[in-house]
Amino acid sequence: MNPKFLHNLSLSLIFFLGLSGIALGLGWLISSEPWLLDRSANEKLLDNSFSEMFSDPINQNLHLYLTMLYRFLGWWMIGIGMLVISYIIVTRMGTEISRGFIHFVLFILLTGTTIIEYIYISSSPFLVLTILLWFLWLISFWAGIQLKKYDG
Repeated sequence: MNPKFLHNLSLSLIFFLGLSGIALGLGWLISSEPWLLDRSANEKLLDNSFSEMFSDPINQNLHLYLTMLYRFLGWWMIGIGMLVISYIIVTRMGTEISRGFIHFVLFILLTGTTIIEYIYISSSPFLVLTILLWFLWLISFWAGIQLKKYDG
């Protein structure tokens, strides 16, 4: 295969992973009730509906707490996405070690995310996104391995 094509494939798919992180983070930041983006999975995990929880007087400020948690998560996702994109721009993934490091870090992040989703929120629509991100990661990783033939 053409090394330029392999390089662009490896780079662009990781870039898209970074953009996905930013998009998810923005979704949690701009949603007025971000916990409802994954309502069915959250209610299944909690074994209770949000309307039932919010109706209890002791939980009158629960929505504020949940909003704060999801905003925090949103900022972390934006930060991770921006770091991934920054790394791609700075390194251009032009060396085996730069590709290896980003693939390793994303492998750890995707593995942890997948485990949490399967254990706690297996009915979440975000699981489909995670599977798509794994697919992008695998193609990028494969392209990076193919590029080893042309390194050096």
